Amino acid sequence: MRNKKLDLVLSDVTIEDVAAEGKAIAHSPDGIVVFVPFAVPGDVVDIRVTKKRSSFMEGFISAIKKPSEYRQEPFCKHFGVCGGCKWQPLPYSMQLKAKQQQVYDQLVRIGHLQIPEIQPIIPSEKTTFYRNKLEFTASDRRWLSEEEMSMDLPTVSLCGLGFHVGKYFDKVLDLDKCWLQPDPSNEIRLFAKKYALSHGIPFYNLRSNTGVFRSIFVRTSEEGGVMVIVCFAQDFPERKEFLEKLSIRFPEITSLWYIINSKLNDSISDQTPILFKGDEAIWETMEGLRFKIGPKSFFQTNAGQAYNLYRVARKFADLTGNETVYDLYTGTGTIAQFVAGKASKVIGIEYVPEAIEDAKINAQANGIGNCEFFAGDMKDVLDAPFIDEHGRPDVIILDPPRAGIHPDVAKVILDAVPERIVYVSCNPASQARDLAILCEKYEITAVQPVDMFPHTQHVENVCKLIRK
Repeated sequence: MRNKKLDLVLSDVTIEDVAAEGKAIAHSPDGIVVFVPFAVPGDVVDIRVTKKRSSFMEGFISAIKKPSEYRQEPFCKHFGVCGGCKWQPLPYSMQLKAKQQQVYDQLVRIGHLQIPEIQPIIPSEKTTFYRNKLEFTASDRRWLSEEEMSMDLPTVSLCGLGFHVGKYFDKVLDLDKCWLQPDPSNEIRLFAKKYALSHGIPFYNLRSNTGVFRSIFVRTSEEGGVMVIVCFAQDFPERKEFLEKLSIRFPEITSLWYIINSKLNDSISDQTPILFKGDEAIWETMEGLRFKIGPKSFFQTNAGQAYNLYRVARKFADLTGNETVYDLYTGTGTIAQFVAGKASKVIGIEYVPEAIEDAKINAQANGIGNCEFFAGDMKDVLDAPFIDEHGRPDVIILDPPRAGIHPDVAKVILDAVPERIVYVSCNPASQARDLAILCEKYEITAVQPVDMFPHTQHVENVCKLIRK
Protein backbone atom coordinates (compact mmCIF):
# COMPACT_ATOMS: atom_id res chain seq x y z
CA MET A 1 0.00 0.00 0.00
CA ARG A 2 1.38 3.42 -1.00
CA ASN A 3 2.54 5.67 1.81
CA LYS A 4 0.09 8.59 1.70
CA LYS A 5 2.83 11.00 2.73
CA LEU A 6 4.58 10.16 -0.54
CA ASP A 7 1.45 10.27 -2.68
CA LEU A 8 2.69 13.53 -4.15
CA VAL A 9 2.99 14.69 -7.75
CA LEU A 10 4.81 17.88 -8.69
CA SER A 11 3.33 19.35 -11.86
CA ASP A 12 5.01 21.37 -14.61
CA VAL A 13 8.49 21.25 -13.09
CA THR A 14 11.39 22.50 -15.24
CA ILE A 15 14.56 20.39 -15.15
CA GLU A 16 17.46 22.73 -14.49
CA ASP A 17 20.72 20.82 -14.69
CA VAL A 18 22.48 17.47 -14.56
CA ALA A 19 23.25 16.18 -11.06
CA ALA A 20 25.32 13.36 -9.56
CA GLU A 21 24.71 9.62 -10.03
CA GLY A 22 23.13 10.09 -13.45
CA LYS A 23 20.21 12.11 -12.13
CA ALA A 24 18.97 15.59 -12.99
CA ILE A 25 18.03 18.39 -10.65
CA ALA A 26 14.97 20.62 -10.34
CA HIS A 27 13.14 22.55 -7.62
CA SER A 28 9.64 22.08 -6.28
CA PRO A 29 7.27 25.08 -6.21
CA ASP A 30 8.32 25.74 -2.57
CA GLY A 31 12.02 25.67 -3.45
CA ILE A 32 13.04 22.16 -2.32
CA VAL A 33 15.65 20.40 -4.44
CA VAL A 34 14.28 17.46 -6.43
CA PHE A 35 16.44 14.72 -7.99
CA VAL A 36 15.02 12.71 -10.88
CA PRO A 37 16.58 10.22 -13.35
CA PHE A 38 16.20 10.09 -17.14
CA ALA A 39 15.64 13.84 -17.42
CA VAL A 40 17.26 16.49 -19.62
CA PRO A 41 17.80 20.16 -18.72
CA GLY A 42 14.92 22.13 -20.20
CA ASP A 43 12.35 19.34 -19.86
CA VAL A 44 9.04 20.39 -18.33
CA VAL A 45 7.73 17.35 -16.49
CA ASP A 46 5.43 15.99 -13.83
CA ILE A 47 7.36 14.24 -11.06
CA ARG A 48 5.94 11.56 -8.76
CA VAL A 49 7.81 11.89 -5.47
CA THR A 50 9.15 8.66 -3.95
CA LYS A 51 11.27 10.13 -1.15
CA LYS A 52 10.78 13.37 0.78
CA ARG A 53 13.21 14.88 3.25
CA SER A 54 13.46 18.35 4.75
CA SER A 55 16.16 19.44 2.29
CA PHE A 56 15.47 17.37 -0.83
CA MET A 57 13.11 15.04 -2.63
CA GLU A 58 13.55 12.18 -5.09
CA GLY A 59 11.12 10.93 -7.70
CA PHE A 60 10.55 9.81 -11.26
CA ILE A 61 9.02 11.39 -14.34
CA SER A 62 5.35 10.50 -14.59
CA ALA A 63 4.78 12.67 -17.68
CA ILE A 64 6.84 14.84 -20.00
CA LYS A 65 4.75 17.96 -20.60
CA LYS A 66 7.27 19.66 -22.88
CA PRO A 67 10.51 17.96 -23.95
CA SER A 68 13.71 19.94 -23.84
CA GLU A 69 15.13 21.22 -27.12
CA TYR A 70 18.21 19.15 -26.21
CA ARG A 71 16.36 15.88 -25.58
CA GLN A 72 17.35 13.02 -27.88
CA GLU A 73 15.33 9.90 -28.61
CA PRO A 74 16.86 6.94 -26.71
CA PHE A 75 18.34 4.46 -29.17
CA CYS A 76 17.83 1.40 -26.94
CA LYS A 77 14.41 -0.23 -26.51
CA HIS A 78 15.32 -1.17 -22.93
CA PHE A 79 15.95 2.44 -21.87
CA GLY A 80 14.16 3.38 -18.67
CA VAL A 81 14.16 -0.15 -17.23
CA CYS A 82 17.79 -1.11 -17.77
CA GLY A 83 19.82 1.36 -15.73
CA GLY A 84 23.02 0.96 -17.71
CA CYS A 85 22.83 3.94 -20.10
CA LYS A 86 20.79 6.54 -18.24
CA TRP A 87 22.06 9.49 -20.29
CA GLN A 88 20.83 8.37 -23.71
CA PRO A 89 18.44 11.36 -24.00
CA LEU A 90 21.32 13.73 -23.19
CA PRO A 91 23.49 14.93 -26.12
CA TYR A 92 27.05 13.66 -25.84
CA SER A 93 28.45 17.19 -25.56
CA MET A 94 26.27 17.75 -22.49
CA GLN A 95 27.36 14.42 -21.02
CA LEU A 96 30.99 15.48 -21.32
CA LYS A 97 30.27 18.83 -19.71
CA ALA A 98 28.50 17.13 -16.80
CA LYS A 99 31.40 14.72 -16.26
CA GLN A 100 33.90 17.56 -16.31
CA GLN A 101 31.78 19.32 -13.69
CA GLN A 102 31.60 16.12 -11.62
CA VAL A 103 35.39 16.01 -11.40
CA TYR A 104 35.50 19.66 -10.34
CA ASP A 105 32.76 19.19 -7.74
CA GLN A 106 34.40 16.17 -6.13
CA LEU A 107 37.92 17.60 -6.04
CA VAL A 108 37.21 21.26 -5.31
CA ARG A 109 33.67 21.96 -4.14
CA ILE A 110 33.41 18.86 -1.91
CA GLY A 111 37.04 17.82 -1.47
CA HIS A 112 38.37 21.39 -0.98
CA LEU A 113 41.55 20.53 -2.87
CA GLN A 114 43.81 23.06 -4.52
CA ILE A 115 44.09 22.11 -8.18
CA PRO A 116 45.11 23.76 -11.44
CA GLU A 117 42.54 24.32 -14.19
CA ILE A 118 41.08 20.97 -15.21
CA GLN A 119 42.05 20.01 -18.75
CA PRO A 120 39.16 19.40 -21.18
CA ILE A 121 37.78 15.88 -20.90
CA ILE A 122 38.95 13.43 -23.57
CA PRO A 123 35.84 12.13 -25.37
CA SER A 124 35.33 8.56 -26.50
CA GLU A 125 35.56 8.01 -30.24
CA LYS A 126 32.90 5.31 -29.94
CA THR A 127 29.69 6.08 -28.06
CA THR A 128 28.01 2.73 -28.78
CA PHE A 129 29.48 -0.78 -28.98
CA TYR A 130 32.54 0.42 -27.08
CA ARG A 131 32.78 -2.23 -24.37
CA ASN A 132 34.94 -5.34 -24.69
CA LYS A 133 33.38 -7.25 -21.79
CA LEU A 134 29.82 -7.92 -20.61
CA GLU A 135 28.28 -10.35 -18.14
CA PHE A 136 24.74 -11.58 -18.69
CA THR A 137 22.87 -13.19 -15.77
CA ALA A 138 20.34 -15.99 -16.23
CA SER A 139 17.20 -16.06 -14.10
CA ASP A 140 14.01 -18.12 -14.00
CA ARG A 141 12.19 -15.07 -12.62
CA ARG A 142 12.94 -12.18 -14.95
CA TRP A 143 11.82 -8.58 -14.61
CA LEU A 144 8.18 -8.21 -15.66
CA SER A 145 6.41 -5.09 -16.89
CA GLU A 146 3.18 -4.03 -15.16
CA GLU A 147 1.22 -5.43 -18.09
CA GLU A 148 3.02 -8.78 -17.89
CA MET A 149 2.44 -9.02 -14.13
CA SER A 150 -1.30 -9.00 -14.76
CA MET A 151 -1.02 -11.90 -17.20
CA ASP A 152 -0.89 -15.63 -16.53
CA LEU A 153 2.45 -16.34 -18.22
CA PRO A 154 3.82 -19.83 -18.85
CA THR A 155 6.87 -20.76 -16.78
CA VAL A 156 9.20 -20.86 -19.77
CA SER A 157 8.50 -17.21 -20.64
CA LEU A 158 9.55 -16.12 -17.15
CA CYS A 159 13.19 -16.98 -17.90
CA GLY A 160 15.56 -14.23 -18.91
CA LEU A 161 19.21 -13.60 -19.74
CA GLY A 162 20.51 -10.08 -19.32
CA PHE A 163 21.35 -7.44 -16.73
CA HIS A 164 20.31 -6.95 -13.12
CA VAL A 165 17.66 -4.25 -12.75
CA GLY A 166 18.42 -1.37 -10.41
CA LYS A 167 18.79 -2.38 -6.79
CA TYR A 168 16.95 -5.69 -7.21
CA PHE A 169 19.55 -8.44 -6.88
CA ASP A 170 17.08 -11.11 -7.99
CA LYS A 171 15.54 -9.29 -10.96
CA VAL A 172 17.09 -9.71 -14.40
CA LEU A 173 16.03 -7.76 -17.48
CA ASP A 174 15.78 -10.08 -20.47
CA LEU A 175 17.65 -8.32 -23.27
CA ASP A 176 16.71 -8.21 -26.92
CA LYS A 177 19.58 -6.02 -28.11
CA CYS A 178 22.31 -4.31 -26.11
CA TRP A 179 24.24 -1.43 -27.68
CA LEU A 180 27.30 -1.74 -25.46
CA GLN A 181 29.33 -4.54 -27.04
CA PRO A 182 29.99 -5.29 -30.71
CA ASP A 183 28.93 -8.46 -32.51
CA PRO A 184 28.70 -11.33 -31.94
CA SER A 185 27.79 -10.48 -28.32
CA ASN A 186 24.04 -10.13 -28.85
CA GLU A 187 23.79 -13.21 -31.04
CA ILE A 188 25.72 -15.34 -28.54
CA ARG A 189 23.45 -14.30 -25.68
CA LEU A 190 20.26 -14.93 -27.66
CA PHE A 191 21.46 -18.33 -28.88
CA ALA A 192 22.47 -19.43 -25.37
CA LYS A 193 19.07 -18.47 -24.00
CA LYS A 194 17.15 -20.19 -26.80
CA TYR A 195 19.24 -23.35 -26.55
CA ALA A 196 18.86 -23.62 -22.77
CA LEU A 197 15.09 -23.14 -22.99
CA SER A 198 14.59 -25.58 -25.87
CA HIS A 199 16.67 -28.28 -24.17
CA GLY A 200 15.11 -27.95 -20.73
CA ILE A 201 18.20 -26.63 -18.98
CA PRO A 202 16.85 -24.92 -15.83
CA PHE A 203 17.65 -21.25 -15.46
CA TYR A 204 19.12 -20.16 -12.12
CA ASN A 205 16.96 -18.85 -9.28
CA LEU A 206 18.88 -16.11 -7.50
CA ARG A 207 16.88 -16.40 -4.29
CA SER A 208 16.81 -20.15 -3.74
CA ASN A 209 20.20 -20.91 -5.37
CA THR A 210 18.60 -23.58 -7.55
CA GLY A 211 18.80 -24.25 -11.26
CA VAL A 212 21.72 -24.87 -13.64
CA PHE A 213 22.31 -22.11 -16.23
CA ARG A 214 23.74 -19.21 -14.25
CA SER A 215 25.48 -16.62 -16.43
CA ILE A 216 27.56 -16.00 -19.51
CA PHE A 217 30.51 -13.66 -20.03
CA VAL A 218 31.50 -12.35 -23.45
CA ARG A 219 34.88 -10.70 -24.04
CA THR A 220 35.99 -9.27 -27.38
CA SER A 221 39.18 -7.62 -28.58
CA GLU A 222 40.11 -5.17 -31.30
CA GLU A 223 42.23 -7.97 -32.79
CA GLY A 224 39.09 -10.04 -33.41
CA GLY A 225 39.35 -12.43 -30.48
CA VAL A 226 36.13 -13.59 -28.83
CA MET A 227 36.12 -15.25 -25.42
CA VAL A 228 32.99 -16.78 -23.90
CA ILE A 229 32.69 -18.09 -20.34
CA VAL A 230 29.52 -20.00 -19.45
CA CYS A 231 28.77 -20.40 -15.73
CA PHE A 232 26.68 -23.25 -14.37
CA ALA A 233 25.52 -23.75 -10.79
CA GLN A 234 26.25 -27.46 -11.08
CA ASP A 235 27.52 -29.88 -13.66
CA PHE A 236 24.96 -31.75 -15.75
CA PRO A 237 25.01 -34.42 -18.49
CA GLU A 238 24.11 -32.02 -21.34
CA ARG A 239 26.86 -29.52 -20.55
CA LYS A 240 29.26 -30.77 -23.22
CA GLU A 241 26.59 -30.69 -25.92
CA PHE A 242 25.54 -27.17 -24.91
CA LEU A 243 29.10 -25.86 -25.23
CA GLU A 244 29.75 -27.83 -28.43
CA LYS A 245 26.65 -26.40 -30.11
CA LEU A 246 27.71 -22.90 -29.02
CA SER A 247 31.15 -23.34 -30.57
CA ILE A 248 29.70 -24.72 -33.82
CA ARG A 249 27.14 -21.92 -34.15
CA PHE A 250 29.83 -19.29 -33.51
CA PRO A 251 33.15 -20.33 -35.08
CA GLU A 252 34.39 -16.81 -34.32
CA ILE A 253 34.64 -17.81 -30.63
CA THR A 254 38.39 -18.25 -30.22
CA SER A 255 38.35 -19.11 -26.51
CA LEU A 256 35.48 -21.02 -24.87
CA TRP A 257 35.45 -21.70 -21.13
CA TYR A 258 33.03 -22.91 -18.50
CA ILE A 259 32.81 -22.58 -14.72
CA ILE A 260 30.90 -24.65 -12.17
CA ASN A 261 29.94 -22.09 -9.53
CA SER A 262 27.77 -23.47 -6.71
CA LYS A 263 28.31 -20.63 -4.23
CA LEU A 264 25.74 -17.94 -3.48
CA ASN A 265 27.31 -15.03 -5.38
CA ASP A 266 28.20 -14.59 -9.05
CA SER A 267 31.83 -13.55 -8.60
CA ILE A 268 34.27 -15.76 -10.49
CA SER A 269 37.45 -14.37 -8.92
CA ASP A 270 37.64 -17.39 -6.59
CA GLN A 271 36.48 -19.92 -9.20
CA THR A 272 38.45 -22.16 -11.56
CA PRO A 273 37.61 -21.63 -15.23
CA ILE A 274 37.94 -24.77 -17.39
CA LEU A 275 38.96 -24.41 -21.03
CA PHE A 276 36.51 -26.27 -23.27
CA LYS A 277 37.83 -25.31 -26.70
CA GLY A 278 40.20 -22.88 -28.39
CA ASP A 279 42.93 -20.62 -27.08
CA GLU A 280 43.44 -19.91 -23.39
CA ALA A 281 43.31 -16.15 -23.96
CA ILE A 282 42.53 -13.32 -26.33
CA TRP A 283 44.93 -10.46 -27.03
CA GLU A 284 44.81 -6.68 -27.25
CA THR A 285 47.48 -4.52 -28.92
CA MET A 286 48.61 -0.97 -28.11
CA GLU A 287 51.61 0.73 -29.70
CA GLY A 288 52.99 -2.64 -30.75
CA LEU A 289 52.59 -4.09 -27.24
CA ARG A 290 50.40 -7.18 -26.96
CA PHE A 291 48.43 -7.90 -23.80
CA LYS A 292 47.08 -11.32 -22.89
CA ILE A 293 43.55 -11.33 -21.52
CA GLY A 294 42.51 -14.50 -19.71
CA PRO A 295 39.08 -15.40 -18.27
CA LYS A 296 39.80 -13.62 -14.96
CA SER A 297 42.09 -10.85 -16.24
CA PHE A 298 41.31 -7.21 -15.62
CA PHE A 299 41.51 -5.01 -18.71
CA GLN A 300 39.91 -1.63 -19.29
CA THR A 301 36.52 -2.32 -20.89
CA ASN A 302 36.83 0.50 -23.44
CA ALA A 303 40.05 -0.42 -25.24
CA GLY A 304 40.20 2.70 -27.40
CA GLN A 305 39.90 5.00 -24.40
CA ALA A 306 42.25 2.81 -22.37
CA TYR A 307 44.95 3.76 -24.86
CA ASN A 308 44.24 7.46 -24.30
CA LEU A 309 44.15 6.92 -20.54
CA TYR A 310 47.54 5.20 -20.53
CA ARG A 311 49.03 7.93 -22.70
CA VAL A 312 47.93 10.50 -20.12
CA ALA A 313 49.42 8.42 -17.29
CA ARG A 314 52.72 8.11 -19.16
CA LYS A 315 52.79 11.82 -19.92
CA PHE A 316 52.10 12.73 -16.29
CA ALA A 317 54.81 10.32 -15.11
CA ASP A 318 57.32 12.55 -16.97
CA LEU A 319 59.93 9.81 -17.25
CA THR A 320 63.50 10.31 -18.45
CA GLY A 321 64.66 6.70 -18.52
CA ASN A 322 66.38 6.68 -15.13
CA GLU A 323 63.41 6.24 -12.82
CA THR A 324 62.19 3.34 -10.73
CA VAL A 325 58.42 3.22 -11.19
CA TYR A 326 55.90 1.43 -8.97
CA ASP A 327 52.66 0.55 -10.78
CA LEU A 328 50.15 -0.20 -8.03
CA TYR A 329 46.99 -2.18 -8.86
CA THR A 330 48.72 -3.12 -12.10
CA GLY A 331 46.13 -5.63 -13.36
CA THR A 332 47.71 -7.48 -16.28
CA GLY A 333 50.58 -4.99 -16.30
CA THR A 334 49.27 -2.77 -19.08
CA ILE A 335 50.35 0.59 -17.65
CA ALA A 336 53.59 -0.92 -16.32
CA GLN A 337 54.61 -2.11 -19.76
CA PHE A 338 53.29 1.02 -21.41
CA VAL A 339 55.78 3.14 -19.43
CA ALA A 340 58.61 0.57 -19.24
CA GLY A 341 60.38 1.91 -22.32
CA LYS A 342 60.92 5.25 -20.59
CA ALA A 343 61.86 3.87 -17.15
CA SER A 344 64.85 2.15 -15.61
CA LYS A 345 62.72 -0.39 -13.70
CA VAL A 346 59.00 -0.96 -13.14
CA ILE A 347 57.50 -2.83 -10.17
CA GLY A 348 53.89 -3.94 -10.60
CA ILE A 349 51.65 -5.12 -7.75
CA GLU A 350 48.19 -6.64 -8.11
CA TYR A 351 45.75 -8.57 -5.89
CA VAL A 352 44.70 -11.23 -8.47
CA PRO A 353 47.42 -13.90 -8.94
CA GLU A 354 46.13 -14.90 -12.39
CA ALA A 355 46.45 -11.30 -13.58
CA ILE A 356 50.05 -11.18 -12.38
CA GLU A 357 50.81 -14.39 -14.28
CA ASP A 358 49.34 -12.77 -17.39
CA ALA A 359 51.44 -9.66 -16.73
CA LYS A 360 54.61 -11.75 -16.64
CA ILE A 361 53.64 -13.52 -19.87
CA ASN A 362 52.84 -10.17 -21.49
CA ALA A 363 56.18 -8.69 -20.52
CA GLN A 364 58.04 -11.72 -21.86
CA ALA A 365 56.04 -11.72 -25.11
CA ASN A 366 56.76 -8.01 -25.55
CA GLY A 367 60.47 -8.43 -24.89
CA ILE A 368 60.33 -6.23 -21.81
CA GLY A 369 62.98 -7.15 -19.27
CA ASN A 370 62.76 -4.29 -16.78
CA CYS A 371 59.38 -5.16 -15.22
CA GLU A 372 58.81 -7.25 -12.10
CA PHE A 373 55.36 -8.27 -10.91
CA PHE A 374 54.09 -9.32 -7.48
CA ALA A 375 50.71 -10.67 -6.34
CA GLY A 376 48.98 -9.92 -3.05
CA ASP A 377 46.81 -7.49 -1.13
CA MET A 378 48.33 -4.05 -1.64
CA LYS A 379 48.36 -3.13 2.05
CA ASP A 380 50.17 -6.38 2.83
CA VAL A 381 52.68 -6.38 -0.03
CA LEU A 382 53.60 -2.71 -0.19
CA ASP A 383 55.49 -2.01 3.02
CA ALA A 384 58.84 -0.60 4.08
CA PRO A 385 60.75 -3.92 3.77
CA PHE A 386 59.39 -4.40 0.24
CA ILE A 387 60.60 -0.94 -0.75
CA ASP A 388 63.98 -1.55 0.88
CA GLU A 389 64.34 -4.74 -1.17
CA HIS A 390 63.19 -3.41 -4.54
CA GLY A 391 64.29 0.20 -4.36
CA ARG A 392 62.63 3.48 -3.50
CA PRO A 393 60.22 4.57 -6.23
CA ASP A 394 60.92 7.79 -8.09
CA VAL A 395 57.39 7.66 -9.54
CA ILE A 396 54.28 5.87 -8.33
CA ILE A 397 51.37 5.20 -10.66
CA LEU A 398 48.22 3.88 -9.03
CA ASP A 399 44.92 2.81 -10.54
CA PRO A 400 42.89 1.37 -7.63
CA PRO A 401 39.33 -0.03 -7.58
CA ARG A 402 36.38 2.33 -7.03
CA ALA A 403 36.86 2.23 -3.25
CA GLY A 404 40.27 3.88 -3.60
CA ILE A 405 43.35 3.05 -1.56
CA HIS A 406 43.66 1.74 1.99
CA PRO A 407 44.99 4.27 4.56
CA ASP A 408 47.96 1.97 5.17
CA VAL A 409 48.84 2.16 1.48
CA ALA A 410 48.61 5.94 1.53
CA LYS A 411 50.98 6.02 4.51
CA VAL A 412 53.54 3.81 2.77
CA ILE A 413 53.37 6.04 -0.32
CA LEU A 414 53.97 9.13 1.79
CA ASP A 415 56.86 7.45 3.61
CA ALA A 416 58.41 6.40 0.28
CA VAL A 417 58.36 10.07 -0.86
CA PRO A 418 58.50 9.51 -4.65
CA GLU A 419 59.15 12.59 -6.75
CA ARG A 420 55.86 12.20 -8.62
CA ILE A 421 52.56 10.35 -8.20
CA VAL A 422 50.10 9.65 -11.01
CA TYR A 423 46.68 8.74 -9.62
CA VAL A 424 44.27 7.13 -12.11
CA SER A 425 40.74 6.74 -10.75
CA CYS A 426 37.31 5.56 -11.87
CA ASN A 427 35.73 7.30 -8.88
CA PRO A 428 36.56 11.00 -8.34
CA ALA A 429 34.91 10.89 -4.90
CA SER A 430 37.28 8.29 -3.43
CA GLN A 431 40.12 9.86 -5.40
CA ALA A 432 39.45 13.23 -3.72
CA ARG A 433 39.52 11.57 -0.28
CA ASP A 434 42.86 9.90 -1.03
CA LEU A 435 44.34 13.04 -2.57
CA ALA A 436 43.55 14.96 0.60
CA ILE A 437 45.86 12.54 2.44
CA LEU A 438 48.59 12.60 -0.19
CA CYS A 439 48.54 16.40 -0.37
CA GLU A 440 50.20 16.42 3.04
CA LYS A 441 53.44 16.16 1.07
CA TYR A 442 52.32 16.72 -2.53
CA GLU A 443 50.62 19.28 -4.70
CA ILE A 444 48.31 18.52 -7.61
CA THR A 445 49.77 19.98 -10.80
CA ALA A 446 47.53 18.49 -13.52
CA VAL A 447 44.03 17.01 -13.78
CA GLN A 448 42.78 15.18 -16.88
CA PRO A 449 39.31 13.56 -17.08
CA VAL A 450 38.76 10.78 -19.63
CA ASP A 451 35.34 9.52 -20.72
CA MET A 452 35.43 5.74 -20.71
CA PHE A 453 31.68 5.10 -20.55
CA PRO A 454 29.44 7.22 -22.81
CA HIS A 455 25.76 7.51 -21.84
CA THR A 456 26.59 6.85 -18.19
CA GLN A 457 27.54 9.18 -15.34
CA HIS A 458 30.88 7.42 -14.81
CA VAL A 459 34.13 9.24 -15.51
CA GLU A 460 37.80 8.35 -15.27
CA ASN A 461 40.19 10.97 -13.92
CA VAL A 462 43.97 11.25 -13.83
CA CYS A 463 45.87 13.53 -11.44
CA LYS A 464 49.55 14.38 -11.41
CA LEU A 465 51.14 15.11 -8.03
CA ILE A 466 54.61 16.53 -7.39
CA ARG A 467 56.41 16.41 -4.07
CA LYS A 468 56.41 19.74 -2.25
